[in-house]
Amino acid sequence: MEHLFTPWRFDYLTRQGEEKGCTLCRVAAEPAERDASAFILHRATHHFVVLNIYPYTTGHLMVVPYAHLARLADLSAEARIEFLDLAAQAESVLTEVYRPDGINVGLNLGRCAGAGIVEHVHLHVVPRWCGDTSFMTVTGGARVMPEDLQESWRKLRGRFEEPRDGATGRGA
Repeated sequence: MEHLFTPWRFDYLTRQGEEKGCTLCRVAAEPAERDASAFILHRATHHFVVLNIYPYTTGHLMVVPYAHLARLADLSAEARIEFLDLAAQAESVLTEVYRPDGINVGLNLGRCAGAGIVEHVHLHVVPRWCGDTSFMTVTGGARVMPEDLQESWRKLRGRFEEPRDGATGRGA
């Protein structure tokens, strides 16, 4: 029998409920010089783009508002435009870098809808390949990731554009 080791996943499982406050707010608060260790790919006016540290597939990233909001409807109109603009950029970047067969783009709003972080809305952008949901997930309860997060960060960092309106900084 073969064994697959995923130590980052064990850390996630054993820390559930230990950390106080919002995980995504903690990531957003990281200084820009720590973007590599926080896996932040891009900082825009209202949002940041970050690799999911517990990915479904290689290149799985998220678009996250700086504002701690649980509902998409609570974002300002300007922030919603940037949210979708960054999702479109993520699609283009992932397509260029990884050449996936498809891409899932999704919001999980509420625990019963699959949200792991209920209190802070975020958008998942997941590259997909035919056959990437092989038997390992079902029989082994594990995902096989062909690339580590540091390498994904190196490939994707710097490929996003500034917001269309040219604004900089952070807003709600």
